[in-house]
Amino acid sequence: MRKISISPRTAIVIASVMLGGQLAQAQEGKPVSGGAITWGVATEPSCFDPHRASQQAAFFVARNYIDSLVGKKTDGTFAPWLATEWSISPDGKEYTYKLREDVVFHDGEKFDAAAVKANYDFVKKPENAANAVALLQYFDRAEVVSPYVVKLILTQPDSTFLESASNVKLGIISPKALAKGDLCGGGPVLAGSGPFVFERYSRGQSAVFVRNKDYKWGPGYAAHTGPAYLDRVTLRFLPEAAVRAGALTSGQVDLIEGVQPTDVALFADQAEFKLLTGPSGASTSFTFNINYTIPPADDVRVRRALRDGFDLEPLVKQVYLGTVPRAWSIIGPANPAYNKALVGAWGNNIAGANKLLDEAGWTGRDAEGFRTKNGVRLKIDVGYPQPYVRDNREVLIQGIQAALRKNIGFDLNLRIITAGEYAKNNANGNWTIYPNTDNPSDPARELWDMLGSKGFLYSNIANPDPQITGLIDEALRSTDVAKKRALTDEIQKLGVDQAFIVPMFAPSWFLAAKNNVNGLSFEAGLDSPSSAYDFWLAK
Repeated sequence: MRKISISPRTAIVIASVMLGGQLAQAQEGKPVSGGAITWGVATEPSCFDPHRASQQAAFFVARNYIDSLVGKKTDGTFAPWLATEWSISPDGKEYTYKLREDVVFHDGEKFDAAAVKANYDFVKKPENAANAVALLQYFDRAEVVSPYVVKLILTQPDSTFLESASNVKLGIISPKALAKGDLCGGGPVLAGSGPFVFERYSRGQSAVFVRNKDYKWGPGYAAHTGPAYLDRVTLRFLPEAAVRAGALTSGQVDLIEGVQPTDVALFADQAEFKLLTGPSGASTSFTFNINYTIPPADDVRVRRALRDGFDLEPLVKQVYLGTVPRAWSIIGPANPAYNKALVGAWGNNIAGANKLLDEAGWTGRDAEGFRTKNGVRLKIDVGYPQPYVRDNREVLIQGIQAALRKNIGFDLNLRIITAGEYAKNNANGNWTIYPNTDNPSDPARELWDMLGSKGFLYSNIANPDPQITGLIDEALRSTDVAKKRALTDEIQKLGVDQAFIVPMFAPSWFLAAKNNVNGLSFEAGLDSPSSAYDFWLAK
């Protein structure tokens, strides 16, 4: 297996992009308007409506046509966007936003306080089945103070609410479009206010966006103001990594995301290409989420044996060729809330894992060498929904599966399942192990999403652990920065100690492009590629 190294020149490009679009653009020369690009993407969104979407790969697509009230900057602070300014009441329960007065939706409707209220009300209503409702746990109602002032009122303080307002999942859609019903299919009916208009979608093939010529309300962190530089952006859905790489090297596309480690050498330090990478796990790590309420995982000894029964480091290096780090916490290492005390604190204790399973009574062996108790094999399914499988993550799980079988006789059974089967299991609370990265948000909200009593994994489980769920609820309410950080540190440690979670690696998003494609960057609020707003083509 060949070793991939990053040269100093490539490292400079990577560093500049990680700092944001402004620096990258300054080094690339003066932008010019015009032209079109084709972007090869790994995952076709199953839903283009950001309120309803659940794939992280769908959100950077939505950013091309959806704006938010505020924008999140690379330093973690917030910048004006559709809201020019905002204030928070002393009790932390009222957020008042003063809005821009010149914004127009793609369908010609005017953006105003009533539009904001319509969106938040829509997401909050259970009958609309909006996944974005997870960000509105404590949202009570919206009040139109004046045509361009809106007040969002909470039932209790929520330290994550400003970040939620910056999230594309709570991006603003034309109320006229909302009234038309299901917008998952995209196309012109999905009318946002973003820099591009959604022109058309061909299932299994492509989505096309054209420049919004009237756009002049970009986020405060953007590298320019006014309309986008490009006339047109076409996304081609190319799920096979080798096909994406081949499409770029042959000139069929101008840009690809989801570059695999084995393809890095095709683009690194090549005069005709540029290779860029985003932050390493600025949101959550790729993690086994273990349903600790279902046997045999209801025994902490079984969960800890699974956590410690293999050596993760060489498996991550083998699959990702040193391009991503192994994970120690569910929060990624590029996130300021990362608990560094967990580094080296767990894992790769095969003798200890075997001892735990002996103590738990799994002392028998079947004909295939797996441990048994009372004639039942020690087995837990990993249900991985097919729409979310990417970046060789299933290959890593297969490596872990083989190591656990060899080292401790544990049958970790990887099953690639349909989205429908996962949804049914989740609704019944009988999922077993769910492998995923969570969509970026405030760290307390991310921990709530994965481990909280009302988060998307445990909302249908009768008796989630009261200690960790209580700490998460406290972190959500806490507006004291130091106290909140202490709580999120404790939650991360408890999750690993109890083996409710087994973090695997901290993902990075890799982009490769023709050398004339400029203005590439990563959106801090998404931990993924930015929209094409700042992209431009050199003549």
